[in-house]
This record gives sequence, structure tokens and C-alpha cells, in this order.
Amino acid sequence: MAKYRCTVCNWVYDENVEGKPFPGLPHSYTCPVCGAPKSAFVPAEGVKNESNGETTVAEKIIEQLVALGVSKVYGIPGTSNLPLVNAIRTNDNISFILTRHEETAAFMAAAHGKITDELGVCMSIAGPGATNLITGLMDSATDRTPVLALVGQVPEVYLGSEAFQEIDQIELFRPFSEYAETIARANQALKLTMMAAKYALKKPGVVVLSCPTDVLVDPLDEPIITPDRRLFKSATVSPRAELEAATQLIDSCKRPVVFGGWGARHAGELLVELAEKLKAPIVTTSRAKGVVNETHKYALGVLGSIGTKHSAQAIRDSDLIIIIGSGFRQANLVPAGIKILQIDNDPTRVGKTFDVDVGLVGDAKEILKELVPLVKEKQEDVEFLANALKIREQHFKELEDESKDLSSPINPGYVIQALKRNVSDDAIITVDVGDHTYWFYKKFICEGQRPYLSANMASMGFGLPAALSAKLDFPEKQVICVSGDGGFAMLMADFTTAIRENLDITVIVFNDGKLKNIKKEQLREGFPEYGVSFPNPNFAEFAVTCGGHGIRIEKAEDLDAALREAFDSGTPSIVEVIVDPDRMAASTRRAD
Repeated sequence: MAKYRCTVCNWVYDENVEGKPFPGLPHSYTCPVCGAPKSAFVPAEGVKNESNGETTVAEKIIEQLVALGVSKVYGIPGTSNLPLVNAIRTNDNISFILTRHEETAAFMAAAHGKITDELGVCMSIAGPGATNLITGLMDSATDRTPVLALVGQVPEVYLGSEAFQEIDQIELFRPFSEYAETIARANQALKLTMMAAKYALKKPGVVVLSCPTDVLVDPLDEPIITPDRRLFKSATVSPRAELEAATQLIDSCKRPVVFGGWGARHAGELLVELAEKLKAPIVTTSRAKGVVNETHKYALGVLGSIGTKHSAQAIRDSDLIIIIGSGFRQANLVPAGIKILQIDNDPTRVGKTFDVDVGLVGDAKEILKELVPLVKEKQEDVEFLANALKIREQHFKELEDESKDLSSPINPGYVIQALKRNVSDDAIITVDVGDHTYWFYKKFICEGQRPYLSANMASMGFGLPAALSAKLDFPEKQVICVSGDGGFAMLMADFTTAIRENLDITVIVFNDGKLKNIKKEQLREGFPEYGVSFPNPNFAEFAVTCGGHGIRIEKAEDLDAALREAFDSGTPSIVEVIVDPDRMAASTRRAD
């Protein structure tokens, strides 16, 4: 007598027990457990069970991810991904990090990729779990972060039949994914997992594997693929002739500006070396803030709407911008007549939205190693530097004044300076999206700290998940989330994830009872304030009810002690600061 396994729910039809041969059952027969049709059954001799030591597709996928260096998967379990969750449970080299929302899981994977340059992995069930991943995955896609989404899917036998929670996942994710495929057969699993990893790390970008439940429980005994024989990515350098053309351009200009982007995040020392040799100001993108110590003589902070006036002044007065590791699509920030040298490892981003005089394709750090020795040392152009440095001096004076401003309601700028006074030199700071983002990027002077944000997608809700991910990856570092009340409230339930995982992050919530950045946009466009205010809970009390540490600050003079208390508490903390709802940070615009 034989046994037959339901590939949907894994129930076994035992002919000895049932008393009837399975092939003789009518075609209308359905599984008594899940209702799957007779066609969903297969001979059970290969069925996985923990007592016989055979491995499943799900277990092999997880083994392959471990071989790729993945140690954490973020997500929510459910029927369509339970084989994967169980495979993580039984593997000692990887952990499952349960989140309250799939968007949190996707943001955590994105933050892991941004901070470590390694593959981040998130997981969801079919249907709503898959759709909930999209915002976090779009952040990864637009910020070019390596992320793999393992998405549970209804059993293959049901695909195309409008089954419960069935959606066309490949159609859903493909528009913004580098690679999106369905694992339809057991013998595809390892090959597709490796291909997904290759595509995720190549651009980098988002990749998606749709995983039908019945395929995940199929047996698979193939050996995992050795990554070092499949993954190859060498840093590239432009040809000598192109380097010489870049050198001639730099040598021929008198007022260059060094502009560092995300692609130069590992080349901070070389950016400084180039700037010192050219006596040139250094400005950065928001993503590259902190790559260069912002107290350096030539450092002018972030360029752009959330950046500083003095960085915009330097661009306006320059005759050459050396763009290093940035697509820099904001052509409106480049005044007419300025020459452009652009360095990027993606040829499609060189000259993407405006003409460049010399374009170098390759790794920013490796190109700078070759370029810096070739350029001639310049004499300092005092007149060129004077305007920007004067504005920077005024800016630093404003920061000093704000650091002493004890007015009520609390000045958001005071919160930033209080944070600066108390933060560790090597802290990781995750910044959510809102008016507080402008305050932070304009007014926090990085001296070793590294901030991270949702840059191109500018998605509210990023800050808390990113802080969770950072603390998991760097438990020895101080990790701080700077958030508005709007962004924090979107995913605040995952503060309990910090409690469960014992992640002593500190969340600083700017509580002004409204979406103040939207209010600012309404006023700028000539609209009255409307639809941007909301009642808030007591976020500090929320922290306590979750099992953490919470402090609510309504007087500026109490903030320093509260921050020190939170940083030293050894437990997840929320410092809720009641800030002035009418004091807004202005956008920086390039003067004509």
C-alpha cells in the first residue's frame, strides 16, 4: 500500500489507513485538510520529515543565503511562508526577526544594505504581506541598496485560479526590481537564489523571489552553490587617457568644488586629500553627510534643499564642480557656465541630466587614488573662499545661539544642538522624513557620526526600522533615531521589536502635532494650512507601556539631562520633545 502527499498542506493520504487505493479515488476528491484537488497530491516517498533527515527546498534556500553571508531575515510569518520560517528556526547560523509590519521588515533590510553594503533580506506572505513590502523596497530600489524579498505565494497548483490571497507578484514587483522570478520547481531553487543575489549586489538593487508553498516543502538534496565561484565584482578605474583629460580640466580651472556623493562614502580621506591639494571647498549629498568631518577647514556641509547656504554659495562662485559618486540629477543646482567633471561607477548616471566636460566611469575610491597624485597643487583663492566661509561662520554663530535658546515652545534647532552635545563620536543616526530632517541636515555638524535616511524616495517611517537594523548589526554603537511625530507614528508599533530584541536605541520624537513640512509646502504654494494636524498620544508613556524608557520634555533646560538618561538607560528609549509648531526650517535654494 502507498502514501500520497498533498503538496499544498503536506497532509498524507495513507492507503493503509484510508482503506482505498488513491488512484481509484474520483477526480472530484479533495484534500480533507485544505481542500486541494486530487491533482495536488504526489507519491509520498520523498516527503520531508524531520526524523528522516531529508532537506526541503525552503531549507536549501536558507542554507544558500547563509553561504552568501546573510545572518538575519526580517518579516512576518504566515501560511504561505511557514516552510521558510521553519527552515530559519532549524538553522543555527541565521535568525528570524519578527516585525509588526512588513514595511518595517523591508526598511530594515534596506538599512542593513545601506549601512553594511551587504545583502538585506525581508520576507512576507502572499497577498497583503507582499503589497506591504512595496514602500520599503522602493526605498531600496531608488537608493540602490541590495535587498532580496522572499515572498510567500499560494501553492503552484492554485496559481491563476484567483485563489485566496493570490496576486501576480512578478507583475507587481518587476517594474522596480532588478530581478523577479518564481521558484516553480525544486531544481530551480538554488540557481534562482544565487541569480537573485548576483543582481541585487550588481547594481545594487531590489530582487524578488516568489515562493509557492507547495514547492517550498518539496524535497531537495542538491549541494549549495559556492558564492566565491559565482559572485565577482572588481572595482574599475577609467583608462589613463581619460584620467589625464580630467587632470587637465582640473588644472585649467581656478575655483573648483569637490562634491562627494554616496558612491564616495568609503573615500572620505581621499576627498579631503583632493580638497586640500586644490584648496577647494567640499560639499556632499545628504546621503554622504558625515563621510567628511564637517569641522574641516574646507567642509561646507550638504548641498541641496536640506543643505546649507554656504555650500550653495560655493557652487555659485565656482568654475568647476568635481562630482564624485553621485548621479546629481538636480540640474537646477548647477549655474550656467560651470564646467563639470563627473565620476560614477554607473555610466548611465554620468551626464544623465546635463552636459559634462569629462566623465570618468569607475569606482570613486579607486579613481581618486589615481587622480589625486596627477593634479597640480593650487594656491588658495582667498576671494573665492571668502563668501562661502563667511556664510559658514555666520551659520556656526546661529548654531551657537540656538544651543542657548531656552525659549518655549522648544526651538527645533535647540534639540539638534542638545543632541550634538551628548552624542557619541561614532554614533549611527537614522533620520526620518519631515521638517526635522531639514533641521538635522542643516544644523548637525558631523564629527565621526554617520547619519542615514530615505534619500530618493524620502519615505516617512524609515527612521525607526533603520535604527532597529543598525543596532542589530552594530550592538556596540550608540544608535539614535531622529523622527517627527508623523513618521514615527506610522510604524511606532515596532518599538516593541526593540523591546523584544533588547535593542537599546534612543528615539527622539519632535512632537508638534502636525505634518509641519507639509504645512510649510502649503504656505509656500499659497495655500492655507489644512489637513495636516492630528492629536498625538503621549509617546513617552507609550515607551513605558511597551517596557522601555520614556521621557517627555516640555522645557528646553530639561533636555540635556533627559538625553543622557536615555543614552545611559541600557533599554529602548523615547525622548519626546514638544517643539514649536510654527518654527520651520527653510529650504535652501540656489540663487541665480
